[in-house]
Amino acid sequence: MAEGDAGSDQRQNEEIEAMAAIYGEEWCVIDDCAKIFCIRISDDIDDPKWTLCLQVMLPNEYPGTAPPIYQLNAPWLQGQERADLSNSLEEIYIQNIGESILYLWVEKIRDVLIQKSQMTEPGPDVKKKTEEEDIECEDDLILACQPENPVKALDFDVSENRTELEIEELPPIDLPITDRRSTFQAHLAPVVCPKQVKMVLAKLYENKKIASATHNIYAYRIYCEDKQTFLQDCEDDGETAAGGRLLHLMEILNVRNVMVVVSRWYGGILLGPDRFKHINNCARNILVEKNYTSSPEESSKTLGKNKKVRKDKKRSEH
Repeated sequence: MAEGDAGSDQRQNEEIEAMAAIYGEEWCVIDDCAKIFCIRISDDIDDPKWTLCLQVMLPNEYPGTAPPIYQLNAPWLQGQERADLSNSLEEIYIQNIGESILYLWVEKIRDVLIQKSQMTEPGPDVKKKTEEEDIECEDDLILACQPENPVKALDFDVSENRTELEIEELPPIDLPITDRRSTFQAHLAPVVCPKQVKMVLAKLYENKKIASATHNIYAYRIYCEDKQTFLQDCEDDGETAAGGRLLHLMEILNVRNVMVVVSRWYGGILLGPDRFKHINNCARNILVEKNYTSSPEESSKTLGKNKKVRKDKKRSEH
């Protein structure tokens, strides 16, 4: 495989894992080998009035030089409304050529559905057809920067019973994810400079449980206001490629001035690619809980302006 193809394949895999972590059951794999996926998008998850099924196929050239091949499935989507939505998706691609755009596409469609829901109510026949379309669409294949006292901001306590970093009040803590005796736990702290990243790691390692983890994978993104770009980095800590995948998730969610560390305690059974899913799910949950995720509009404005600094990665097959 050519070096360029290998790079595109890795970026696609990272994006797929990130999308699965972000959207959960809404994200459906139709053909993993052909990179064909489907996602159900609704105006409201709990009480959907309008729903659309977006199917995408990722060509080998995506995201470098080619867009995803897509199909919009909804019985109510016709004529000018379909054309306007297609134009919006294509405009997003043009504005972000070379970048991963599936998240931006999904959230743009969701915005359109929300606006439609606010303007009108679907009739019972339309709603029924839309729900049927949701079920059927999975079987279809595609044809076609500094605070006043940054040190004080990091004045948190880590104990044996509280493995999540806390900044002010203790929020509800997500339970660790356990799979085949491996356990995954995320930690989060705000950071505005690389020095604080080292401070966070030092504080975490004061906790014996965290220090004993098989891997402590981390990534951070710091927004540089003067240059309007991001300073970011990641570390696998022996879990090959996990840091890069975690950073990619944070890029897609367009988080800023935050560091996420995911600890993994290896249970003796190899998990294969599932380990990346658990790492991303842990990270996504804590970022959402702490309100670090941004709107799609903000993501579109800053996507592609990232300054990346990668470290050497240790090797592991856990």
